[in-house]
Amino acid sequence: MNDAALKSDTQDIVVDEVLPHAPEMIWKALTTSELIGRWLMEPTGFEPVEGKRFTYQTTPAGAWDGVIQCEVLEAVPNERLVYAWKGGDEGNSGYGSRLETVVTFTLSKVANGTRLRLVHAGFVLPKNETALKKMGEGWKKIVPRIGDIASEQVASKKPH
Repeated sequence: MNDAALKSDTQDIVVDEVLPHAPEMIWKALTTSELIGRWLMEPTGFEPVEGKRFTYQTTPAGAWDGVIQCEVLEAVPNERLVYAWKGGDEGNSGYGSRLETVVTFTLSKVANGTRLRLVHAGFVLPKNETALKKMGEGWKKIVPRIGDIASEQVASKKPH
């Protein structure tokens, strides 16, 4: 199969939200391990530095131990965070099947805050259909939570 044919068999998850916070606050929620743990999963070894490898731990399935292997591909403070997201096992079908994708967060300042665009790209169909469906639903809930975490950071800075 050539590259063009291969690409046509992939799908992406796209979530686009405007959050009422400055890009710096959204960036902090996206790049602070403790805060990431509150809206997604606590990463192990994460730093927003290109080339940095880190992991997430989720529910194991079949031959897969539940470890998601990630590597920061790009980190432009307050603008863009991109990382590889790999997990699963070739021997699994459905949940836990082999997954090699890329997650991109793009932040753009807008009049009323920050537009946060998440693209989780590279789901190969039909192999990754379960992941695409479950993660598509998940990201739609997670992206607004990033705004909630940023709100808490703003509130905690205000004098009481």
